[in-house]
Amino acid sequence: MKILLLEDDIQFQESVCEYLQMLGYDVDCASDGQKACDLIASNFYHLFILDIKVPKISGHEVIKYIKNLNLNTPIMITTSLVDIDDMAIGYELGCNEYLKKPFELAELKFRVAELMRKYYSVDDKNVIKLNGGFEFNTSKRVLQKDGALIDLSAKETDLVECLVSHLNMYVSMDELREFVWGDKEIDGADIRMHVLKIRQKTSNEFITSKRRVGYKING
Repeated sequence: MKILLLEDDIQFQESVCEYLQMLGYDVDCASDGQKACDLIASNFYHLFILDIKVPKISGHEVIKYIKNLNLNTPIMITTSLVDIDDMAIGYELGCNEYLKKPFELAELKFRVAELMRKYYSVDDKNVIKLNGGFEFNTSKRVLQKDGALIDLSAKETDLVECLVSHLNMYVSMDELREFVWGDKEIDGADIRMHVLKIRQKTSNEFITSKRRVGYKING
């Protein structure tokens, strides 16, 4: 599970980042709002943890940017601001959680785990529950149903992992070529064949498709 952390206090940023990584999360860090927006534009995240009073672009403006991209990714605000108006603005813009500084790292752990559970049905932080009763373990990179392992090839596993990392979002053919095949020469028929084989091993509804849009797996 991937998290973007926006925090301009470098020492505190490093502390929070290291703690989240110790918990098993993949974390990108930004020290100003512009850097955060740049990262959001080029990466997929499962959670945004945003400070408000940061250089260049405020955390509130970053939330507006996220919403303009039509992302449904959960957002947690971490700030020392105590004015109720600032909290109200954050919630009105679409944040899902508020954590007032200073906070204990253990509290952050539980807040993050709860958001992951709520939005991605994640009980074990490495296990993502998918439609049809399937589960994907992001640490072991295995797909299971009712405890039974689904026998996927290496490339089929890469493809499922890519779609799971973009859960509930369509991934285009070009994006699949980049993420799964590294922009190697592979035509659409080959990608469709890989999808067909995965469906044969799971169900016809496991991977959904939309013409000229791409493929997705729903949680």
